[in-house]
Amino acid sequence: MSGMKLGWDLETGLERYISSWKSVDNPAKGEITTRVDLRGYPQVIMFNGSSHIIFRSGPWNGQSLAGSPGSNSALSQIFVFNEKEVYYEYQILDSSIFSVLKLMPYGPAQNLFWTSQSRNRQVLPTSADECQIYAFCGANSVCSIDGNNHPNCECMKGYVPKFSEEWNLAFWSNGCIRTKELSYTDGFLKYTLVKVPDTSSSWFSKKLNLEECQNICLRNGSCVAYANIDIRNGGSGCLIWFNNLMDVRKFSKWGQDLYVRVSPSELGVARKFCCSICNTKPRKEDLDLTTIDLSVLVKATDNFSSSNKLGEGGFGPVYKGTMVDGQEIAVKRLSKKSGQGLQEFKNEVALIAKLQHRNLVKLLGCCTQGGETMLIYEYMPNKNEIERMSLDWTKRFNIISGIAWGLLYLHRDSRLRIVHRDLKASNILLDANLDPKISDFGLARTFFGDQVEANTNRVAGTYGYMPPEYADRGHFSMKSDVFSYGVIVLEIVSGKKNTKFSDPEYYHNLLGYAWRLWSEERALELLDESLRQQCTPSEVIRCVQVGLLCVQQRPEDRPDISSVVLMLNGEKLLPKPNVPGFYIENNVKPELDSSSTDHNLFSTNGISITVLVAR
Repeated sequence: MSGMKLGWDLETGLERYISSWKSVDNPAKGEITTRVDLRGYPQVIMFNGSSHIIFRSGPWNGQSLAGSPGSNSALSQIFVFNEKEVYYEYQILDSSIFSVLKLMPYGPAQNLFWTSQSRNRQVLPTSADECQIYAFCGANSVCSIDGNNHPNCECMKGYVPKFSEEWNLAFWSNGCIRTKELSYTDGFLKYTLVKVPDTSSSWFSKKLNLEECQNICLRNGSCVAYANIDIRNGGSGCLIWFNNLMDVRKFSKWGQDLYVRVSPSELGVARKFCCSICNTKPRKEDLDLTTIDLSVLVKATDNFSSSNKLGEGGFGPVYKGTMVDGQEIAVKRLSKKSGQGLQEFKNEVALIAKLQHRNLVKLLGCCTQGGETMLIYEYMPNKNEIERMSLDWTKRFNIISGIAWGLLYLHRDSRLRIVHRDLKASNILLDANLDPKISDFGLARTFFGDQVEANTNRVAGTYGYMPPEYADRGHFSMKSDVFSYGVIVLEIVSGKKNTKFSDPEYYHNLLGYAWRLWSEERALELLDESLRQQCTPSEVIRCVQVGLLCVQQRPEDRPDISSVVLMLNGEKLLPKPNVPGFYIENNVKPELDSSSTDHNLFSTNGISITVLVAR
């Protein structure tokens, strides 16, 4: 049995590759090499010299290399990609067949093979048509071969030839350019049976599905296409391309799907985006919200009995109810003593009635009868789990990721751009599958157009989750939510509450403690001790780093939530965080005032409203 192995030992940096002879009669190392290129998602490429690509077998798609599709029963092909190594290997299954891949000094490769019964070697060229020449049609085009084995180049939808005169004369190498700027109103056109583009400038995640991949691409101002990494079993993983698409070809039988970003007009779709609830006073017809009769809710909650009470927040008490059809609900009842009041009620209704996302709690209806003001939500059976932290690492990481996706919807993908302003652990509810859902939109605010920041004279939120610029000056933005999210991430990792934790050695809060461990390269020690033996260390460290990036002192240093989603699900190095908010460097324990009886830096009050006079 003979075969070939190409790739890298990532721990030692050693590489296996194939090189040509210098000439047909000089066995010294030549200019032609075939190797696994580690830029972007790994792919097999043939180079002439150090950087000039002449042929690209492409990335592994789960069945074969993208540029060499189809199956061959005589070959066993595998691709391995993990933290220690990345390599492609094929072996010939028939032990009577011998094969040698020979790189010629002038470029093309030859596959020499013979059997144990015959000494006559046969030669199979590995390049059979002009579409296999790298970027034969230039950028943003598709190469195909007609019935007479002649090449043809076609610009992708939404692109035109860069130089039309050359293109009409079949000089295609300068490729195509986009006709319209990228926009968040764009859609995607599916190309089937293709060799996916050069992945050297791609971003990838093995964990995301195709829908999540599309959402990330649409939110990124440079993303032009996406596809699955693995095409088996319906597809998995996410590959995203930026700027130009190079070396795409059409196959007649094999290949995979590629989704190329195009404007709505190219899809024949006129997308309309409206904001029907941006009026000063929302109209009933705008909200499209079910009104539930008070008598129904009284019966469902057993007359709001204390045994059905789930808890109490700034809005008022929340009760569990069961409808006649068996559906379980959560009823949020406005308290006469509530610090939020009717305005926050209207605000929550106006915002969440139009929001639909799997990581946002779903509003089912409202009731404004008999002097009562109530909101009815889907019931979350595990609403306290995130605060008790009685979860294994896999579930905690799923919650961290799910909250980020929910925030991404609020900040970028919903009809409105919404800043939550009161993101905290108690406002993250878990459904029966322990998937997280963001709740409590009474303090949320809408941003319009290019607005990135706003001020308020009434600072409302929860200490321990507020960023410095909001607590001190009343400035809030989407980066305020990012700070709160970072606090939650560190709480979930550690199993500790920021408002209740004090570093026993330096009297830091949880953020300061996490920063100290990170600075001392001991980030893994932040993890809840009960999980030390069942976690994925690299995943834990990545979450700690993302949490610290989110809670940095300066808003401009914090990543936006779309970057956070990429950081959590990507495999690339992250930037180093700076000092977190509210951090004071201490090398010694502070002297405590003997007359003081409370030395907590933050309130441990769980109520969601804190009113301050902004400075």
